[in-house]
Amino acid sequence: MVSPDRYAFLSSESPDRGHLASLIEELSEHPDPALFSLAAKTRDRVYGRRVFFRGLVEISNFCPRGCLYCGISRGIADLQRYRLSPEEIISCCAEGYALGLRSFVLQGGEDAYYTDAMLCDMLREIKSLMPGCSVTLSLGERTRESYRLLKSAGADRYLLRHESATKSHYELLHPEDSSFEGRMACLEALRAEGFQTGAGFMVGSPYQTFENLADELLFLKRFRPHMVGIGPFIPHGETRFAAFPPGSAQLTLVILALCRLMLPECLMPATTALSTIDDRGREHGLDAGANVVMPNISPPGVRALYSIYDGKKSSGLEAGEGIRDLKIRFEAIGYVCDFTRGDSKMTF
Repeated sequence: MVSPDRYAFLSSESPDRGHLASLIEELSEHPDPALFSLAAKTRDRVYGRRVFFRGLVEISNFCPRGCLYCGISRGIADLQRYRLSPEEIISCCAEGYALGLRSFVLQGGEDAYYTDAMLCDMLREIKSLMPGCSVTLSLGERTRESYRLLKSAGADRYLLRHESATKSHYELLHPEDSSFEGRMACLEALRAEGFQTGAGFMVGSPYQTFENLADELLFLKRFRPHMVGIGPFIPHGETRFAAFPPGSAQLTLVILALCRLMLPECLMPATTALSTIDDRGREHGLDAGANVVMPNISPPGVRALYSIYDGKKSSGLEAGEGIRDLKIRFEAIGYVCDFTRGDSKMTF
């Protein structure tokens, strides 16, 4: 059992890397209930027991990138590709709005079909038809001018997972045409353009060390994103990493909790990946300090095609039609379900 006092160093401006890596290694073998309790109390101090709901629309599984872990990368030859039209995307958001959702996440591969002009028109239409809503984009690396246009058209947030804060590790996960420096530059550009900016990474990704995990948290501490997406690595059978083991749900919870202590004001989802490897992953994630869930409101016919990893859940409690049941489950364990914009309280 680790004393809660041992976590005090995480609130310093520059926590010691070696100390943090050793702590992560120890907690990976012997998780400390006091850590999860402290993380939940830290979240409650800032946000209360609120769980923010976002409606997720997976707009396209076309992607020119060759990320070695991803089931929708360009190298997956047998995947049935799809893309939603702007009208279909707006319709998905409208259905979510009718369910009470006021926050939407439009996610997809880096599909060149969606030009700046098309996305900007769609953003303006969503904001016009659905007053009071927020829109988050997660469409990968784009130019700074593109980010500027999207922000001016009404996009509020942008999620761009950095995947690894260690250049050498990042390069083990991505092909040569994907630049670590380019990814970091995009994150800086997003924040400079005024987006509520999200970063994130996988726990247990191939070749990842405890030192790498410490570096992830230290990067986040320095960058101070508004949102942090942390989930376990889950292999996809058609990728180069098909034979690698999935990340640990327990270690993922440990990292979530440590991140909450280091960034009390950030928004953190209890990810679909976590609930894919742990049937109660949503609840366990919340109890470790997370405070966002993203039910899938994409058209049911395409959800299975956005297969970034094997076994990804996209129905039941993970889907828009399961919102009522999910709300009942969360309220039964003391959480308050919040369908508002749910803006981050992170300041600089």
